[in-house]
Amino acid sequence: MSTTLFDLSDDVAVVTGAGRGIGEGIATTLAEAGAAVVCAARRLDEVERVAKGIRDRGGRAIAVQTDVTNNDAVEALAQAAINEFGHLDIWVNNAGGSPVQSPLTKLDPNEWNATMALNLTAVWVCTNTAARHMRDGGRVVNISSRAAVSPIVGSGHYAAAKAAVNSLTQTFAKELGPRIRVNCIMPGAVPTEIMMTALQLSDNDLPSLEKRLRLPMRRLGTPGDLGAAVLYFVSPASSWVTGQILSVDGGM
Repeated sequence: MSTTLFDLSDDVAVVTGAGRGIGEGIATTLAEAGAAVVCAARRLDEVERVAKGIRDRGGRAIAVQTDVTNNDAVEALAQAAINEFGHLDIWVNNAGGSPVQSPLTKLDPNEWNATMALNLTAVWVCTNTAARHMRDGGRVVNISSRAAVSPIVGSGHYAAAKAAVNSLTQTFAKELGPRIRVNCIMPGAVPTEIMMTALQLSDNDLPSLEKRLRLPMRRLGTPGDLGAAVLYFVSPASSWVTGQILSVDGGM
């Protein structure tokens, strides 16, 4: 039985924000577990690189340029998965982030709206779209953030959106069960491009950040760490798990 607990060879997965960082790690991990993966992001060159890397290693993958804040583009993404691979089973809402740091009292309203559109509304739209097209036994995983429960000064807009994603996850789990399971992961400090930009960090700053955080695991996270957590949530190993919010943060 242990050999099949994490087998995704009959599954088709969509991963948004798959062109780099955490999304790339998730897409690669799911492909290694046997899933056919649809890599989606706004930057076509990046998802084409990720999809080609998966195919070069013997996996199945395509790239679809997608802006998740465009409802028609999200629908086209789901259709692309079905047209290419015949069905849809897994959807990972990973696209998100905000490079802007600002106190809430000084935040540009346009940035608030843009952050909500990308980090919250898109999750709602994508999950509804996925639910319409998934076979029974579908799985949705939302990528939230530790900021949802540990406020970060200057990122209140982003934290509010991610806190709402946590709530959305639990409501969708109740409304879509038992046909579809919905779970959520809150990453901790993973030095992605968006995180580095938002916190104005360079690679040279990472050792001091690691020391300052004083994580029990004594290291920052990697995209592979998040990929492994997503694999659990979408695999048969978690068949009785839904509506859960898991911190993957090195003990933060």
